[in-house]
Amino acid sequence: YYVQPNQHLFVRATLYGTEPNLMLFTDTCVVSPDPHDVMTVASDLVRRECVRDPTCRNYYSPGKRIFQFKFSGPIYPRVCLQCKILACNTYNYSFQRYQGYRTRGKRSTS
Repeated sequence: YYVQPNQHLFVRATLYGTEPNLMLFTDTCVVSPDPHDVMTVASDLVRRECVRDPTCRNYYSPGKRIFQFKFSGPIYPRVCLQCKILACNTYNYSFQRYQGYRTRGKRSTS
């Protein structure tokens, strides 16, 4: 997308499928002005499941099959977003990332 500085961008990921016990969460999201280089000139929105950008806000989604958030566009004239979104079994308590997600999910979002 081409955006104005500090323009809000909204992102939504939806998990479609027949498995009822899957949930979504974001492992990593970065923005960059270059779609071919999201490492050199990039800003972290989410890194290892933790929000890194103060403009990034999650929205509540019932059922955990939808993950949605917004952020303010950086000063780049073009924004390229790359996210790693994981699906895990709701009842697989041995999954390390799931345990971290569940622990953080109980904390205050303010």
